[in-house]
Amino acid sequence: MVPMIDAHLDLAWNSIYFDRDLTLEVEEIRQREQGMADHPSRGRVTTSLAALRRAGIGVAIVTLLARGGPSFRRASEGFRRTDLDYASPTSAYAVAKGQLAYYRLLEEQGHLRILLTASDLEEHWRRWNENPSTPLGAIISTEGTDPIVTPDQAQAWWEDGLRAAGLAHYGPSQHAFGTGCSGPLTEAGRALLKEMDLLGMLFDVTHLCDESFWEALDLFGGSVLASHHNCRALVPGDRQLADDQIKAIVQRDGVIGAPFDAWMMSPGWIIGETSPEAVSIEAAVDHLDHICQLAGSARHVAIGSDLDGGFGTEQTPHELDTIADLQQLEGILSRRGYSAEDIAAIFHGNWLRLLGRSLPA
Repeated sequence: MVPMIDAHLDLAWNSIYFDRDLTLEVEEIRQREQGMADHPSRGRVTTSLAALRRAGIGVAIVTLLARGGPSFRRASEGFRRTDLDYASPTSAYAVAKGQLAYYRLLEEQGHLRILLTASDLEEHWRRWNENPSTPLGAIISTEGTDPIVTPDQAQAWWEDGLRAAGLAHYGPSQHAFGTGCSGPLTEAGRALLKEMDLLGMLFDVTHLCDESFWEALDLFGGSVLASHHNCRALVPGDRQLADDQIKAIVQRDGVIGAPFDAWMMSPGWIIGETSPEAVSIEAAVDHLDHICQLAGSARHVAIGSDLDGGFGTEQTPHELDTIADLQQLEGILSRRGYSAEDIAAIFHGNWLRLLGRSLPA
């Protein structure tokens, strides 16, 4: 089994807002949710801490996720995840702090270890490969920066362990415009990017609309990643990266993680209607391969599964029952001519390189 790093898991949101105990086996979580009808993913969850271990995932970028602001609430009507929305950044701050407390408690209980520095990452990766019972290594990110109420608060979040941030999610944030809308960075967003740059925080471009994406890349001088993005050339839509955006990330020596949300993998997928039988894990490799062809190597692609609770097996490739099934990628990549070195880079090496040079020493 090739060890893996997953660059996008909303574990705290998954546990807290769906009231799931991720220390249980996937099957036990599913059994507990039998008869629940409040969300399509009920009884179909794909991820738990035990499943992560079976997947060979030793390190993950785990998120804080809360959106805040009255204007955003109005704009978000029609978006699926309205349980993420709060009336103000102050409320989003409090929610994100609660999610951070969840990770800290898991650390106290021995289920994960929060990684703050490059040396933490190096030591943990060595220990995990020597002993797979080592707890999950977790790097804290925020998907949308509404919880950073003012730009000068970024320092306090950094001291609390935040090491990466994306400015928006679905709809507008107080800092940028995200999926499903369009517009530039706000004045607060420009100021926050400057603070992130000074701190050495990684910048996740995922979910930014095109206008905000290009402006942010021009302003931010540090390390960039796209934690969970597929390709617009294969599946149209503003949630995906266009080829010129992919090339821009490659030029910055960034890395793009492949997600496994079926509507992002297969053109024409309709949420709630299309059957999982319509898409295969092979589709993820189509996206990975497209990026490799643009980049000229396998140096800039990796895994950012997004298998984090907002959808379950009703919205994954038909061969993917739990996150452990990501290991099928090894055989698919090998059959398509990728070398063992390329596969190791995609599974973990590219994230290790980016994180190792970007986290504080």
